[in-house]
Amino acid sequence: MESTGSSSILLLFLFSFFHHIPALSSPTSTTPFSKEALPTKSGYLPVNTTTGSAIFYSFYEAQKPISPLSQTPLLIWLQGGPGCSSMTGNFFELGPWRVNFHKAKSDPLDLEPNSGSWNRIFGLLFLDNPIGTGFSIASAPEEIPRDQYSVAKHLFAAITSFIESDRSFKSRPIYITGQSYAGKYVPAIGYYIIRKNADLPASDRVNLAGVAIGNGFTDPVTQVGTHAVNTHFSGLINERQKRELEKAQWKAIELTKSRNWSEATHARTGVLRLLENMTGLATLFDFTRKAPYKTKMVTEFLQNAEVKRALGANESVVFEECSDVVGDALHEDVMKSVKYMVEALVKQSRVLLYQGHLDLRDSVVSTEAWVKTMKWEGIEEFVMAERKVWKVKGELAGYVQKWGSLSNVVVLGAGHLVPADQALHSQAMIEEWVLERGLFGIN
Repeated sequence: MESTGSSSILLLFLFSFFHHIPALSSPTSTTPFSKEALPTKSGYLPVNTTTGSAIFYSFYEAQKPISPLSQTPLLIWLQGGPGCSSMTGNFFELGPWRVNFHKAKSDPLDLEPNSGSWNRIFGLLFLDNPIGTGFSIASAPEEIPRDQYSVAKHLFAAITSFIESDRSFKSRPIYITGQSYAGKYVPAIGYYIIRKNADLPASDRVNLAGVAIGNGFTDPVTQVGTHAVNTHFSGLINERQKRELEKAQWKAIELTKSRNWSEATHARTGVLRLLENMTGLATLFDFTRKAPYKTKMVTEFLQNAEVKRALGANESVVFEECSDVVGDALHEDVMKSVKYMVEALVKQSRVLLYQGHLDLRDSVVSTEAWVKTMKWEGIEEFVMAERKVWKVKGELAGYVQKWGSLSNVVVLGAGHLVPADQALHSQAMIEEWVLERGLFGIN
């Protein structure tokens, strides 16, 4: 999700070893982890072996692969923020085990199986990105990325290190996925890979097959201009409030066009606060919720020393869901567009965009607005393509619009955190898209 901020001081220290932990030892009797809930492997992937900065990862092999592992797709998940941990995605959304938030408050936190996990038939790799996020290590503040090129450079180092750890990973098709501010991270690393691959021998290339973005913040100058009309026609504000919100939006847009990045980011924050005040909603991430998502329970779970030990995380790290320090580092990046990267990717790989229809922050309307401005030879055909009713096991799940290499999905009954809200439907979506089945078949 996009970070709303949590007061923190980034832990700065040198990391004494650089290679990822190859496997996890058995947990002690006091860890909330059961043996079957442990990742296949987890630990650290170096991005700078000189200073010790490293990205934390947690990998889960496919539970029931339908092809040899050397051909089984590998999904990589990136959380948003900027500065929010992918461990929230892991233990609250799409990982094989979720924090059990149905228990009484007096009961200790533990994990429960997630039948909608994205690693049912695929491998699934979570990366805490950028460095300084979650369990990842930033040895100094100046090493934290301040633009998407730096984000992608670090991710490429981590991903190639992970692939090199097991020869079977080399031939597996890779799909990079993520949500919210990862609407920038995902295109950035995808774009970096296709450019890097062009200069590498075939044996050294990353086998990128596609990218998937959920409720993405990708083309800010277009998306920030959609809040007023979207909220007005949802019945949440009136005409007068719509005009007031439009003025605030226009200010953010003008500052963006003049490349006053810092002030543009502040102005966009002002738009969101105005929207919150006007609607009185518990969260813009889902306008039907009476309370925000219970992601704080993941933070509580991951601050447990035994959990850190079981995951192979540095025990000195104080886990936070979202890092203010990382968010501040990327402050001037917020209103910069990466649409051109998506335009390059849709020509050389497959692209999936999906949105929970209850999200007011990075909404269906905002995605549709920037997509139709894409410079791509297939965009006219995509815009005119039929939006088809999508069902999962006979149940209405949403709508799919597809043309060529671009697919867009609206997921009904879901907000900003689609896999948390509609686990089985999101699982069906990602599996059908990767395998090009059903409505995602070749056209």
